[in-house]
Amino acid sequence: MIELRGVTKHFFAGTVNEVTALDNINLKARDGDFITIIGSNGAGKSTLLKAISGVISVDAGSIKLENKDVTKLPEHKRAREIGRIDQDPMASTAGEMTIEENLAMAYLRGQRRGLSRAVNKKRTGKFAGVLKDLGLGLENRLGVPVGTLSGGQRQALALVMATIARPKLLLLDEHTAALDPKAARLVMQITRRLVEAHGLTTLMITHNMEQALKYGNRLIMMHRGKIILDIGAEEKKNLTVSNLIEKFTATSGTAFDDDRVLLA
Repeated sequence: MIELRGVTKHFFAGTVNEVTALDNINLKARDGDFITIIGSNGAGKSTLLKAISGVISVDAGSIKLENKDVTKLPEHKRAREIGRIDQDPMASTAGEMTIEENLAMAYLRGQRRGLSRAVNKKRTGKFAGVLKDLGLGLENRLGVPVGTLSGGQRQALALVMATIARPKLLLLDEHTAALDPKAARLVMQITRRLVEAHGLTTLMITHNMEQALKYGNRLIMMHRGKIILDIGAEEKKNLTVSNLIEKFTATSGTAFDDDRVLLA
């Protein structure tokens, strides 16, 4: 589904502040893989997802989506195939627009826009049906501005927006980090349900090690721009947080001491 070969990205190249954010990354994800990604601050996790989605260009290497080279394609030309959600609920939704308008915008992502209305009776029915499955009552609030929703409701809506056009790949960049524990649990339940229902290939960055172990069939740990651990389903289901920290320390040669990461 997605293949990266030798992907490298530098920031502030040629200056004293030069940083290697991605260092010769090689990664393959099969169709339907749900990969959780964890690592200390500055490991390159978000840069990896931005490179895949086209938000930033890479300095070297190639990115293929279903064997099609998308390395040089701009973000808007990848948008139909890739759904993406940021950490901030306000970044993935337009607060001044209604729920229905946000969904219509997401539904038409990557398509040519004609003169017909983005919101129509047929689409309204579809949107209401999709929202009903969330169990949050949002199907009865289609005309409400998104800015009036809670953070958890906005991220739940963002998940629907990211998946409604049936993308080939879903990228989640710490999409529960800004939520309280109750809302985070709800959003993760919805995430799992949507990923499984649509068979979506998913890459999810998380700051929560228990979350990284609980969800998905594969776990990747990054450190200083490199993938230092790639753990499959069988090994992953038997790991504890302590095991994971021990593996990180043994592989990286440094202690895992990022205060942002939730160990329990």
